[in-house]
Amino acid sequence: MKNTLKIFYCLSLVGALLMAGCSSNRNTSDRTSSIAGIVTSGNQIGNRALDFQLPNLDGQIVSLSSFRGKPVLLNFWATWCGPCRSEMPLLQQINQTWSGKGLIVLEVEIQGKASEVRQFMTDNNLSLPTILDGGAVTETYGITVIPASYLVDKDGVIRQIVRGAFPSTAAIEKQLGKIVP
Repeated sequence: MKNTLKIFYCLSLVGALLMAGCSSNRNTSDRTSSIAGIVTSGNQIGNRALDFQLPNLDGQIVSLSSFRGKPVLLNFWATWCGPCRSEMPLLQQINQTWSGKGLIVLEVEIQGKASEVRQFMTDNNLSLPTILDGGAVTETYGITVIPASYLVDKDGVIRQIVRGAFPSTAAIEKQLGKIVP
C-alpha cells in the first residue's frame, strides 16, 4: 500500500510539473531568456517597450514599433502641466539637434483634444511629433507623474526612465548617451 501511494504521489507531481510547463496561450516571442538575451515586453528598464497605436495631431495612427531601428525619447505630458510646459522647449531643441543622429522625440499627450494640443504647439512654436492618448497607454506604462520620459534604444528596449522634467538640455543629452551611439 505504501509503495502504491508513493507511486501515485510521484506520478501526480510529474503530471503537475508537465502541465505547469504547457499552455496553449503562451506567446513565446517576447518571453525572457537570459541565455538567448531575449527581452520581455513591459514598462520597466530592460523590458522591450510596450507597443501601442495612437493617433497623431492629424489623425494618422502611429505605433511605437514603427520606429524600431531608431532610438526614441518617449515623453508623456499634458498641456496643463507646468513642468511639462517648461520642458517642451528643451525637448524641441534636443529634437532639432539630435534628429540627425537618428533620435526620435515622440510626445504622448495624455488627455488633451487634438485642437487644444495643436493650438498649444503653435502658440509655443513647437514642432515635435505628438500623439494623443485617451489614457490607456499612460495606464499601461504605469505613469503616475508627468512629465515622464522613457529612453528606448534602437532595439525597442527601455534603457532609462526619467520621472519629472529635465532641468536642461545637458541633462537630456547625458541620458541620451544610453540609447544613441
